[in-house]
Amino acid sequence: MELADEAWPDVGPHLDESSVALVPLGSTEQHGPHLPEGTDHMIAQGLARAAAERGDYLCTPTVTIGVSPHHRQFPGTMWVDPPVFRDYVESFTRNLAYHGIDRVVYVNAHGGNVQHLREVGRRLNADETAFAIEWMWDESIPDLVNSIFEHNGPHGGPKETAMIMHLHPELVHDDRLESARDGGVVDIEAWREEGDGYVHGSRTFYDAVQNSSNGVFGDQTGATPEKGAELFEAATEQLVSLCDWMVDTPIEALMPQPRVTEYRD
Repeated sequence: MELADEAWPDVGPHLDESSVALVPLGSTEQHGPHLPEGTDHMIAQGLARAAAERGDYLCTPTVTIGVSPHHRQFPGTMWVDPPVFRDYVESFTRNLAYHGIDRVVYVNAHGGNVQHLREVGRRLNADETAFAIEWMWDESIPDLVNSIFEHNGPHGGPKETAMIMHLHPELVHDDRLESARDGGVVDIEAWREEGDGYVHGSRTFYDAVQNSSNGVFGDQTGATPEKGAELFEAATEQLVSLCDWMVDTPIEALMPQPRVTEYRD
């Protein structure tokens, strides 16, 4: 069920039947010359909606702007400061808890949101408001991603390109795939080994443009809609299984455990 599409009398019974909500989150930021700025939130929304329908779970509206100041030099990138983002997510999650939701999955597709969503989940768990966890789609299927693409790239690479080719093919600039590759950083491991951006073990950069002039990493030319569909299906299965696990696990087991008072050898 998509919360925003329903009238309130129809939402109530669903809340009585399910204690899980999926919250899609992403960003509105540059993804190179070939992908739309909404890439992350489009992927998150697609996965959350598919999993909610397949598992009969509640799906909330999508959070489309995240923590993206490291892409700010590229036109169109939008972002919110980390404390604002954390407080906002925590606030509406507490709203869900008020309505009876005690398990939440942040269906995330933007790396810049990860640490902040985990912090929000920790806060909510600490006061036993809800069990809220961050889920990143590509981290749920790493072996598949690595088997399909030689040079994935953490941003604007082939995995994201393939996913958008599957979800919104009309938004992909196919004629710019080669220039996206050639103007970015193709081999991340080689780039790190060469010492670019890392000096004596310290990361010396903050923004994407300091490393990639067009803002992307990886080789996009190997992406296809078919590969995107394979990734999407596999990740959706993982998300549904996660939700099923959360439902099957007693809420007491998901909440903080008592303070240790006795040593046992």
